[in-house]
Amino acid sequence: MAGRPREFSRDDALAKARDVFWAHGYEGTSMSDLVLALGLASSRIYAAFGSKEELFREAVALYRDGEGGNAIRALEAAPTARSGIERMLRTAVETYTQTNRPRGCMVVTAATNCSPENQAMMKWLSELRCARNRAILERLRRAVETGELAPATNVQAFADYFGSVMSGLSVQARDGVSKSRLIATIPSALMPLETRIRKPRPN
Repeated sequence: MAGRPREFSRDDALAKARDVFWAHGYEGTSMSDLVLALGLASSRIYAAFGSKEELFREAVALYRDGEGGNAIRALEAAPTARSGIERMLRTAVETYTQTNRPRGCMVVTAATNCSPENQAMMKWLSELRCARNRAILERLRRAVETGELAPATNVQAFADYFGSVMSGLSVQARDGVSKSRLIATIPSALMPLETRIRKPRPN
């Protein structure tokens, strides 16, 4: 009589799947890759997660709830928009260059190009990146409302700019650019924003 399948931790399996997708992307990850990384038969993976797509969506959610969301949380927790943007960029670099994780941002690198049958997945990831940019936009709008930034500041342009900087940092990290080099770019990235910061009037 065959023994019962060994129990496994669903949370551990999901974390392993996250790292495989993070490293190889959605289309670049096969079910064979997942079987090998998780140490589970494909039938058990399907039973636990439903499908490769559902597993990927859960893996992305795990990433965003964890280190993948740290940059935006740093932005929103900072007392000023300027300090928040700096903390966001520094935290992003920390995340993108971890030694125990794949390099870059999972949401940026997982599906920038997809075959026709996976266009929905690419669109979904694009929406997540747009949501990140909206969070930056809202923080900059508040900075205008509170008087930190000049009233005529084009906050949409700045949100688009810093979203591009975040994506660029991810690509550079993926290409192997060191943490110290990426951190060194942050002061220059902040310079345009600093021209819009309102200086206190002298008494």
